[in-house]
Amino acid sequence: MVRDKKKPLYMISIVAEMLGVHPQTLRMYEREGLIRPKRQNRQRLYSEEDIERLHLILELTRGLGVNKAGVDIILRMRERMIALQREIDEMLKLLEDDVRKEFQQRIRRILNK
Repeated sequence: MVRDKKKPLYMISIVAEMLGVHPQTLRMYEREGLIRPKRQNRQRLYSEEDIERLHLILELTRGLGVNKAGVDIILRMRERMIALQREIDEMLKLLEDDVRKEFQQRIRRILNK
């Protein structure tokens, strides 16, 4: 069974404990637009994808000393790179399909002679 990494599961107190931060830190990251937890009955719920993003944010700020503006830029660039990689993968698949079809047509022509 494949787990949905986007499914909101964890309350803010659990995530704060998991990451070793104060819940106010998570609220601040949300205010600054670095993270967008889902809301259910006014309660913030974080997905595994959100937690991975928070791990990255904490590594950048704590481990590398990047300020929040820098984190925002890095996260945006990362999202663009992921989107571009998806596009490249899609184009390569289409190209492979075209090459495969062309190859099959050539084989058929050779065999039909």
